[in-house]
Amino acid sequence: MSGSVLVIDVGTSGLRSAVVRPDGSVNGLHHRAFVPSTPFAGLVEFDALEMARLVLEVTRLSIADAGPVASVGITNQRASTIVWHRSTGTPIGPALGWQDLRTVGECIMAKLEHGLGLAPNQSATKVAWLLKNHVGDDAAVAAIVDDLAFGTVDTWIAWTLSRGSLHVTDHGNAAVTGLCEITADGGPRWHRRACEALGIPMEILPSIVASSGVIGHATALEGAPPIAALAGDQQASLMGQSCVRPNMAKCTFGTGGMMNVLLGTGAPDTPERSGHGTFPIVAWSRQQAPTPEVWWASEAIMLSAGTNIEWLRDDLGIIADAAESDTVAASCSDTDGVMYVPALLGLGTPSWDYGARGALLGLTRGSGRAHVVRAVLEGVAHRGADLLEAIEADHPAVRVPEIRVDGGMSRNRTFVQALADATGRPVAVSPISEATTLGAGYLAGLATGTWSTLDEIAGLWRPLSIVEPRSEVDRVRQRAKWADAVTRASGWIPELSSLDF
Repeated sequence: MSGSVLVIDVGTSGLRSAVVRPDGSVNGLHHRAFVPSTPFAGLVEFDALEMARLVLEVTRLSIADAGPVASVGITNQRASTIVWHRSTGTPIGPALGWQDLRTVGECIMAKLEHGLGLAPNQSATKVAWLLKNHVGDDAAVAAIVDDLAFGTVDTWIAWTLSRGSLHVTDHGNAAVTGLCEITADGGPRWHRRACEALGIPMEILPSIVASSGVIGHATALEGAPPIAALAGDQQASLMGQSCVRPNMAKCTFGTGGMMNVLLGTGAPDTPERSGHGTFPIVAWSRQQAPTPEVWWASEAIMLSAGTNIEWLRDDLGIIADAAESDTVAASCSDTDGVMYVPALLGLGTPSWDYGARGALLGLTRGSGRAHVVRAVLEGVAHRGADLLEAIEADHPAVRVPEIRVDGGMSRNRTFVQALADATGRPVAVSPISEATTLGAGYLAGLATGTWSTLDEIAGLWRPLSIVEPRSEVDRVRQRAKWADAVTRASGWIPELSSLDF
């Protein structure tokens, strides 16, 4: 079977559907805002039933616009957590977004009592919290365990599209829940000891399937097309930017920033964070006999990227919209010594300092609006260089030749040039700002014959532009100043800086 692929792409603040054609073009795009609620500081929740309703609404519109499809791919915000009743399809409580921090204490106790390295943005402690607070103690959970199901967003959407016949997740989404271990053959599997320590019955966990492979049918849609791909958003972006060979890298600059470098099929020794603050992730897996072929990648994270542009717009009021940051920054040739550390939510890779805070340094009486805006863009670019340096330090055999970028900030020319200058690498801009849609489409199409090989996916890459780095001498000097600025921004709230997940 070959042909067009319907993609459902569920992000943190909205969801969309679109149809990916065999030539890589995208048609029939429909979007709906879906912003989570924050009833208190640190809490991030959403209504899973409303998410399901909106997914069915947009997918049916896409098929009506673009015509029948041969397969379906799903890509999603990772680690957001839903627990529901199998008998009714009704969640036991609110779904917890990946940004939700209500289980910080549980993460600390899991490390102290059980030696488990868990972070609050993973699913593990969220599942335990939902069971405890919306079902009850272990006895209450055991009494209805056969009627309970846990899933991340990919699991929930597959359940919805299949009218409850599928309870699955892929290797990539499973591996970032905090509930997996790496097997001898290189694939992640559910970790019995972690589940027992947290009081999570293994019966409620979904089956782990390949990222690319037919797993069932979307009977809720016209024609019941096969569901042939599940992938987390960053993994889908990596595939969507045709990073299908080792050492190829992409960075997504959205609200936060994620850099991923494809490593190959060799499994890491541990699923936990490496010495320079990066994580091993499953890039994708493909259905093979007798076991799936699993590809791995390294991930580095900045906690705030586009958030800093929102700060300039919404809080400081010095730009009218995000696009104006490019125009204003381009009106001056440099920052005149101003430097900005984008640590509004702390620093991720490499230091993981939750107590670091944003810093604007080097101001003089002559510093103006344009200097500040440019400093913010360059600060995010320097954080991008931090991510690259951390991945290459954790993997000495890796040398990234080019960085491919997507996300909203990829359309900012001043920023893209600053990223090339800070990293010393060419930066290739994705032809569509949300490459996740393409990636999920490619994974589904590989499973159903729209494309046959990863080389075909590589051949579909058509960058919008390629920006070359400028002076290496300036880069070295600016990186040294940057390191000093980060030192000054670090440890601002010692109590938070002392947290280590």
